[in-house]
Amino acid sequence: KNLAKIHDSKITILHIVERIPIPASITFSTERRQWQKYLAEARAELKKETRNKMQKFVTKLKKENISVTLKIVEGYPEEEISRISKSENYDVLIMAKRRKLPGLKAILKLGSVSRKVLEQVTCPIILIDGEK
Repeated sequence: KNLAKIHDSKITILHIVERIPIPASITFSTERRQWQKYLAEARAELKKETRNKMQKFVTKLKKENISVTLKIVEGYPEEEISRISKSENYDVLIMAKRRKLPGLKAILKLGSVSRKVLEQVTCPIILIDGEK
């Protein structure tokens, strides 16, 4: 927030609703269609809930005269973050990392999404603790 104010920058808040694959064990077309419908409804609900939560941040930033856009997309996080960051030509990415391992292992090992994004994008990345 402070960096955006100082440099009169634009912020894009990006959230990826991860794709949930249909289990391979479900092979009958009727069952697959039921699963597809159920998963589509679940993703739509997740997008709606996420938009409602994130909109609070957007409103707060706009009240402080910070230009902000909210994007919620479906896909695999590392692929979507890389694709969007390249197409939008961002100057810097600030990503929340999730700490899945306790202690020293957490410090030494990046999560798979963070690592894959680091390997795929060319702009600088700042990782912040998503748990705080």
